[in-house]
Formats: sequence, C-alpha cells, structure tokens
Amino acid sequence: MEKIASFRIDHNRLLRGVYVSRRDITPNGDVITTFDVRLTEPNRMKAVSPEALHTIEHLAATFLRNHPDWKDKIVYWGPMGCCTGNYLIMQGDLQPEQILPLLKETFRFISDFEGEIPGATPADCGNYLFNDLKEAKKVAGKFLVEVLEKATEENLRYPGNEQ
Repeated sequence: MEKIASFRIDHNRLLRGVYVSRRDITPNGDVITTFDVRLTEPNRMKAVSPEALHTIEHLAATFLRNHPDWKDKIVYWGPMGCCTGNYLIMQGDLQPEQILPLLKETFRFISDFEGEIPGATPADCGNYLFNDLKEAKKVAGKFLVEVLEKATEENLRYPGNEQ
C-alpha cells in the first residue's frame, strides 16, 4: 500500500507552525486546502493532552464558524490523533500567510477565553467532561506568542517541501 503524503513529511524536522498539508479539487472544480496547525514539535516536545486538545477543538471550531469574514470558507477544524496539532480544512486555494491573521485571532480568543466551553454539555458533546480549559488556554497562548506572532518561512513550509 502506498504511503500517504502526510506520512512522507519528515516529522523529525517538523517545527511548530502552519503548513499546507494538501489541496484537493472537488468534482465541481472547487479547491479545498487542508492546513496542518502544528502546536508541538513531533517526537521532541510533549504532546498536547487530549483534554486540552478537545477544548481547543470546541473553542476554535466555534470561533472559526462564527467569524464574520471567514465562516463561509471553514469546512472543518479537528484534532490530530497524535495530539500534536489540528487540521483546518478551508474552501479555496490558500497559503498559510493568508490565514495567519485568522489563526492569530483564533488563538487569542482561546487564550483569553473565560466562561463555559461552547458545546460542552451532555446534549451537545459525546464526552463533555473530557475538557481542560486551563491547559487549552496555556497551549493556545504559547502557540500564539512563540509561533504565530513570530512565524517565519520555517513555520509555514514543510521541511523539504515547496508547497
């Protein structure tokens, strides 16, 4: 079986950042861009706890799907199984630089969030108690300050990939 593209990225060299994971074209000709929003360096930094990643998922998905300028372009936001980041799927042929301001807003929203986590009720979520707001805010704030606000080419292009 052929190794899929995301398993051909050298995770030993991958930094925290925002990368184009793939681009797909629908039967109607629309371009869908999948972004790898990498919160930790794989295999070198501690993974994000599943509870914090779940909270980030609830907050980011809610924020993005309500964003006045981008909500119609958001297809999906969800966690990676390895707990090192999230996937953001958007309509359009987009580059990381184009969505950097949106991600800064998103992670600022998460790091500053106070109150009840959206969708964290038994009626709304299949595991509503599986959240950690305090840790989610810490992870989001660190990613915002250390990566998004200081992003360079190394944080926006996969190592060895010209996408």
